[in-house]
Amino acid sequence: MGNTTFGRHVAVDTWGVDFDLLNNEDFLQVQMVEAAEACDATILSVQSRQFEPHGVTVLVMLAESHLSIHTHPERGFAAIDCYTCGELVDPQLAVDYLVSALNPEKIFSKTLVRGNGELDVEQPVKQQIELV
Repeated sequence: MGNTTFGRHVAVDTWGVDFDLLNNEDFLQVQMVEAAEACDATILSVQSRQFEPHGVTVLVMLAESHLSIHTHPERGFAAIDCYTCGELVDPQLAVDYLVSALNPEKIFSKTLVRGNGELDVEQPVKQQIELV
């Protein structure tokens, strides 16, 4: 298969996540690496930062692009972002893994198809999924 500009970009806001999970840099770093592995992405590097008084950012640089999370534990909020180029790595699998690990009360998600000209939205911007 030749080079392609096709890519999928999944952005998810999670709400109602446990403070201790969202404020645990080590836990989040492990989950992010496992999420990248769950979608068969190629990990190039991992960076993370614990903020004071709370909050964490983790960035996993992928050969296919990136996977990131930024947390606001005091609000039960995490922003998850995964973009992968090509058709072989599905970013939704990484996001699904993270959502399962975080167990949020609510998620809001959209997926953009990129690299084909106009950005195509696969899911509505305001899609809300209530988790049981």
